Parts: sequence; C-alpha cells; structure tokens
Amino acid sequence: ARNQQSQYFIRGLLLQKTPLFDFHRDQGGKMVEFAGWSMPVQYKDSHIASHMHTREHCSIFDVSHMLQTNVHGKDRVKFMESLVVADIAELKDNQGTLTLFTNEKGGIIDDLIVTKTDQGYLYVVSNAGCADKDSAHMKARLAEFKYAGFDVDLEFLDCALIAVQGPTMSRVLQAGLKEDLSKLTFMTSALATVFGVPDCRVTRCGYTGEDGVEISIPESRVVELTEKLAANSEVKLAGLGARDSLRLEAGLCLYGNDIDETTTPVEATLVWTIGKRRRQAKDFPGADIIVPQIKAKTARKRVGLVSTGPPVRQHTPILSPDGKVIGEVTSGCPSPCLKNNIAMGYVDAAFAKNGTGIQVEVRKKAVPATVSKMPFVPTKYYTG
Repeated sequence: ARNQQSQYFIRGLLLQKTPLFDFHRDQGGKMVEFAGWSMPVQYKDSHIASHMHTREHCSIFDVSHMLQTNVHGKDRVKFMESLVVADIAELKDNQGTLTLFTNEKGGIIDDLIVTKTDQGYLYVVSNAGCADKDSAHMKARLAEFKYAGFDVDLEFLDCALIAVQGPTMSRVLQAGLKEDLSKLTFMTSALATVFGVPDCRVTRCGYTGEDGVEISIPESRVVELTEKLAANSEVKLAGLGARDSLRLEAGLCLYGNDIDETTTPVEATLVWTIGKRRRQAKDFPGADIIVPQIKAKTARKRVGLVSTGPPVRQHTPILSPDGKVIGEVTSGCPSPCLKNNIAMGYVDAAFAKNGTGIQVEVRKKAVPATVSKMPFVPTKYYTG
C-alpha cells in the first residue's frame, strides 16, 4: 500500500499525494486528479511556455505516482520473461528496455521499463494508472513461481521519482554528480549520490523525446533534491499538460489512450519491443496471437496524423477521402513546436501508409489530414 498515509480530498475524491505535493502547491502548481493521484497540470507558466522550455532548456516532472518494483532472486529473469515480451536475459548489466505486459489474447496490460541492474535485481517502472492491476498481475505470477519452487521475490518501492528532461539536463545534473554522465547512455542506469543525496538510481530515459534522466530517490530527500535542481536558472518545473504534448510530439504512447488490453503490439506498431529470441520461442503471454500477426499484418494500425484548423482530440472519427469511418483518434493536440495539429490513432491498414491523405471529423465537419511518420519532432536521446 504505497503512500496510504498521503491522501487528500479534492472535489469529494480521495486522492493519493506524492511526497512533492506541498512543494507543488507552494510553487503555484495547479493540482488535478490523474490516475487516482493529485498531480500538477501546470505551474505559473503557460502550458506552451513550459513545453518549449523543456525543448530548449530543462524541466523537472514529478513522476512519483508511477509504480517502482525491484524483482529479486536467482530466477528473476525467468519470472519477468513469463510476463513480458522483451528479451531480458540479453540485457547487459545496468541496461534497460521498454517492454509490454501482454495477456493471453495478445492485448497490452501495460507498458513498462525493465532494467537489469548489477546489484542482483531487476528494477521495474510501470504506469500509475495500472499500479493496482500490475502489482496484482505480478503477485499472481509470483505465487505460481514460488509454488513451483522458483527463487523470486517482489519488493514494491516507497521511493519518489522525478524526471529531469531537456537539452541542458546533463549540464545541470553533472554539477551534482561525481560520476561522468557522458558514460550513462540512453536506457542505462546507475546508483549515485546526487547533489549530496545518497541512494539515488539515475536512469537515462524519459517521456519527452529529449535527453533526460529519471531519478528514483528516498521519499524523505526528494524535496531537497528538487529544490537543489530547481535553483539552477536553466530549470523550471513542468506539469502533466506539457508532459502530454511533449510525449505526443515524440510519438510515444499513453497507456489507456493509445494502447490497452484491446490492442496488440503489432497493431500498435510496437513489434520492436518483442525480442527476436522471444518471437522464435513464442514463450510470452499471447504469443500464439501476436507472432502470426507480425507476418500476416493486422486489419488496423496505429499511425500519426497531422492537420491544420481546429485541434483533433481523442475519439475524433478518422474518415477516408470519401467520408467513410476508417478509424479513431486516440490522442491529439496542437503541437507547440510544429504549429499545426498532431494526433495518433488507429486506421484500417489500407490507409496506414505515410503520406496518405485522409480526413478527421471535427465538430461534425470533415477536415483534411495526412498520415505522418512518428516521432513528429525528432528525438534527441543521448546514445554516446
């Protein structure tokens, strides 16, 4: 039971609070409900200003609502591979990968990052909105593994998590690190003392398309570390509004919008998350449905869309040039960087090719749109 002591009523809803809750309010954070948590949607700056600051400088996002889990025991890799599509065994020490929990029907239970640490455990970060479902899913499989005599244990962490994102992140963070950040490449992780705060796990990843890190920190020290980082004039706080438009420009899925238990990894164009060995062995949940789809293709596919005029939002119908419904938008917003509308959604496979002219139905009017490759804005992950 994470943070059960940290609960808060807002408009009659009992919400969980992150350890930065009071800090957000002191900094002018506008708090909203998100996945059962009270989270800042923005601060004093506008959503657009915050978005652009992240692209040009550096922003801090509170992501402490996400579920952090350590998987211990000598059978930890076998355990994790019984739940996800990735080849965890092939990861190097302190390397991580984006992967998916899948169900027996081939649907996506959640997306998550699994890091194979050199400390004898796997470090797993999964979505706040799926925390109860994910923890129950892992516990159920744990019971099966223990009953079969395997050596594996789960540790759900009571740690805060902040994301520091943007092109000047490395300069900002390096000032508080002994370790050389240039050696920490995209999707690798290290334990470090950060600005005097020991026992932090720094992972070079994020949800903005920019260079960035996520830092897992003991709850009691997160305000101190956030204040030290925010003291740098390069750094501003950012909320859920900017986080959503940044991830959409980067072509990244939001669980519950763009992927869910009714979408398969192939439909969602996430085949790259499935390890080659795992495809051949067909030994992950839903493999009998997912693996044949890789060759045979699917009836629908997740695509990017660009349009001008009124913004395109979730559930907007997508139409063929002659006005037939061929799909639905799952996420959409005006792009602060591109100054047009961007969206992603699922369309009939015949219309999925980049450059295909289609239409979106906005306020009962058909508006021209074009199928576009993603990411919409080039990603700048640090690969060394």
